[in-house]
Amino acid sequence: MDRRTACKILGISALTPDLLKAAHHQIFKLRYVLNSAMYGEMLLKDILPEIKKTKSESIDIWRKVHGNQREQISEMGDEACMALLDKHNAKISMSTCYPLGPFKLQEEMVWLKQYGGKIIVCGSVYHKRPEPAGQDAKRLVLDLLEKMKPHLEKAEETGITIALENHSKQVLYTPDSIRYFAEFNKSKHLGIAFAPHHLYKHEDEIPQLIRDLGDHNIPFMYFQEHSAGIYEKVAKEIEMQQLPGYGGGLDYHLIISALRDIQYNGLVQIFMHPVPRGIPILPTISEITAAINKSRDYLKECLAKTA
Repeated sequence: MDRRTACKILGISALTPDLLKAAHHQIFKLRYVLNSAMYGEMLLKDILPEIKKTKSESIDIWRKVHGNQREQISEMGDEACMALLDKHNAKISMSTCYPLGPFKLQEEMVWLKQYGGKIIVCGSVYHKRPEPAGQDAKRLVLDLLEKMKPHLEKAEETGITIALENHSKQVLYTPDSIRYFAEFNKSKHLGIAFAPHHLYKHEDEIPQLIRDLGDHNIPFMYFQEHSAGIYEKVAKEIEMQQLPGYGGGLDYHLIISALRDIQYNGLVQIFMHPVPRGIPILPTISEITAAINKSRDYLKECLAKTA
């Protein structure tokens, strides 16, 4: 279905809700952002051409220890970076800032705004085991949302959305915490950086968690799954199973069906962790880009099968 046909269907949607639903399914697409850390500490000037090659719309800038492109920008200066972006017709849409945590993002929000970026990703708050559940999860999420209020004022001022990853050993780790976040978060400038690989213990709940959160609570999502290669050195083929389409066990058909159901419009990212951190996932830029494209082709097949 082309855009003109879809628009015609949408135009008569008040009379034909079934056709409206069909049109939404037909025009649904994924908005990719390229992760700079997939290339380790390679130069930003060499990574930027890969945005178009991976059919991404923008780049996510990472810092040490996973990459060092944020430090590269600080060294070259913003004026030089903007000239580099112009040269490659490239755009920075995201900054990933795990070392800063959720309460030290004020300066980064101002920095990202000048580039027209919209999303900053970080963790939530470290939490010792047991993993948050039930009323304990509710209490922790409400406390986190209260502490975020002054930072969300700055986010609203700058037009930035803070995306807190559902990272292991943190408040937003368990399904209970995620659902309480969906219930109590009222800010358009706060959401979850949805990470299926941290939910591997609850894999069967992932599609419903996406529906529970809804499009407004997921500004950004990783396409990554759990693997033994996330934390320890293993054979490369096992490490690569973090990527979609590389033989892992996560059913992306169910995930994409859930994203269709909420008409997801946030950014998605094909991603994996190398061991040790900070190295490129493969030796050369062309090999890394080819690996990302292999995953994207697999996800394209999933899109077609769930339409």
